[in-house]
Amino acid sequence: MSRTVMIVDDSLFMRKILRGILVENGYIVTSEASSGIEAMRNLHSNHPDLIILDIILPDSNGLELLESIIAASPESKVVVCSSIGQEQVIQKSLDLGAKSFIQKPFTPEKVTEVLESLED
Repeated sequence: MSRTVMIVDDSLFMRKILRGILVENGYIVTSEASSGIEAMRNLHSNHPDLIILDIILPDSNGLELLESIIAASPESKVVVCSSIGQEQVIQKSLDLGAKSFIQKPFTPEKVTEVLESLED
């Protein structure tokens, strides 16, 4: 079962919200990143089972970062979590290898539902 997580989001507030939901569901948040560079650095040192990835980051295009993460750590499951909810962005995320997409703003129940779906 996937239990270690890295949260990648430039918003400290959003990282705290996600951390709370993840911990409540029994996950261990091993690292957080507020940029693409930080995410890749953490990825190489922590090897998380799950990555929650925002698309809009100060130094990266999240979709390009998604490709880099999957290339560097194909065993990690990536869930994109973004306020950009256009169908083409969601589909591109899934086509690039994301396991799911969470639209912001979200409810804790929606995040829990996605986490449970990853365990099947």
